Amino acid sequence: MTMQKVILVEFNELCPALLDQWMASGDLPNFKRLHAVSAVFTTQADEQEPSSLEPWIQWYSIHTGLPFSEHKVFHLTDGPRAGHADIWSLLHEQGKKVWNCSSMNARQFAYPGSAYLPDPWCTSEQAYPPELNAFHRFVSHQVREYSNKNQQLGIRGVLDFIGFMLRNGLSAATVAAVARQYWSEFLSGGKTHWQRVGLQDRFLFDMFRAYFKKLQPDFSTFFANSTAHLQHSFWRHMDPEKYTVKPSAEDLAQYKDAILFGYRQMDRLLGEMMELAGTDTRIIFATALSQQPYLKYEHIGGHNFYRPRNIEQLFARLGLRATSLQPVMTHQFLAQFGSQEEAAQARAQLESLLLDGQPVFGFDDGAPGSLYFGAQIRTVIAPDSMLSSAVEPAFNMSFFDLFYKIEGLKSGRHHPDGCLWIQTGQHKLHAEKASILDVLPTVAKLVNVPVNGYVGKALI
Repeated sequence: MTMQKVILVEFNELCPALLDQWMASGDLPNFKRLHAVSAVFTTQADEQEPSSLEPWIQWYSIHTGLPFSEHKVFHLTDGPRAGHADIWSLLHEQGKKVWNCSSMNARQFAYPGSAYLPDPWCTSEQAYPPELNAFHRFVSHQVREYSNKNQQLGIRGVLDFIGFMLRNGLSAATVAAVARQYWSEFLSGGKTHWQRVGLQDRFLFDMFRAYFKKLQPDFSTFFANSTAHLQHSFWRHMDPEKYTVKPSAEDLAQYKDAILFGYRQMDRLLGEMMELAGTDTRIIFATALSQQPYLKYEHIGGHNFYRPRNIEQLFARLGLRATSLQPVMTHQFLAQFGSQEEAAQARAQLESLLLDGQPVFGFDDGAPGSLYFGAQIRTVIAPDSMLSSAVEPAFNMSFFDLFYKIEGLKSGRHHPDGCLWIQTGQHKLHAEKASILDVLPTVAKLVNVPVNGYVGKALI
């Protein structure tokens, strides 16, 4: 093939075995079509320790070509601050136009003729061109606060998003999908609300396509996380025999095909991506890692998640003042303070919040002056449970006045195997696993940009 342009399609955590199963059953015709004209690799994650087997680490390794042992980017918000050269900056330096559409944990750039959209969990970086911020603000709020009915986006943000989409690629097919989704929710009494994750991907692709046609980039990335979310939430409904905590008959009927729903949504997106790419742009499909059943806490009733109803009000109640306070992933938050001393004082105050004598919050190591924290309670909490404070004897509040339970149980966990399919025009299945660090050298070679000094190698 003589294609000199590349779209890296980043469908986070899709599983090789599930793709094989559903391609064989006819559920994924577009994946099957790409598979038939691609060099097909199973990839191995850069780091396989559970604490490092996270997508924001693995994708950062892919985009920089650096192993975790070298780049040391551990948290979802660390990438933009780390400063390593990445695939977009490397190609830009060689005169290539680049389009980063929501790739995880990536630093901002503002190259004329190129475009950058931060991932939905990122609040430190501005989009480029700036008009993309209207899209990012809306989607970021929906992703980070999807479970929290107490944090609704204002009408101004919604109107800004609608106006942006009307000017930038909103398709009739997406409008029809929105109408079908809301009608489905009305008929089901809200039981199909979880399927809204598919709408976000439709909006994202409509916008991606509009900018792709306008910019005609040499290299693009497109990141979608919705199916990874469904796997984490509903693997037990797809394969209940593996779990001690069984879904109810009602939940099983409602969610047993939730993961297949996600894969079908990805298949539709892939088909549209292949049509957009045409004959002069090569598709590379990657997942970075995959998932498998999560059984660690089945003996205590499964892994539950709890989250503050309003983190700002909780900080005010505890007398804490952060310079910034933002949700990161599921139940976790990042707080920035003016000094390390202030951060340490805030940690001590948060650690003093107790449930049945045990600390409510757990912490991860972070940069000086910052706190990564989240509720570490995993068990089922009784409705009348009360919070206390180790430093404030008069503190006595209902747990559920300050916190709410995120619906469902964690059911999927990460697996180090991933997919890498490189469109070549011919099918070749490679038995030997590739490293995710091979992606950057492979992309660089395909767009005719020489790179040296990386651990990985070009695969074709």
